[in-house]
Amino acid sequence: MHTEHLQNVGFGRVLAGWLVAVAVTSFVLLFLSAFDALPLSGEDTWWSVLAAAVGFFAGGFFAGFRAMQAPILHGVAIALMSLIVWLVLNLAIFGLAGRESWQALTPTLTLIIMLVMIVAAVVGALLGYNLAVVGKPSLSEHEPL
Repeated sequence: MHTEHLQNVGFGRVLAGWLVAVAVTSFVLLFLSAFDALPLSGEDTWWSVLAAAVGFFAGGFFAGFRAMQAPILHGVAIALMSLIVWLVLNLAIFGLAGRESWQALTPTLTLIIMLVMIVAAVVGALLGYNLAVVGKPSLSEHEPL
């Protein structure tokens, strides 16, 4: 993996990939709720995990296709951007405002969602990278042409 260096990861591409991932995830959740496949009570969270997988795959694909460098690092950075945004929002809304915190996710569900986001974004970035560089999708990093 000759392009997997931190110097090949651009913050703009990571942010754009994360925004695409969030937009596609939101669209999938909206689509599921429009057809009553997503319960509004919040008891069944597996649909949310599926929506995150689809969204972060799309975000990783976008970043890998645009960057044509370091697809694995771009995919991991896109997923980890969610933690940064979550921290900033929590500090802004609940830390500085002094409000009560919302009901938290269980540690198991948090780990599952993070792993799903990382794996989906990396697979998407690898497929996007290979489609841009070689012209065919695969899950291995090829030498650039």
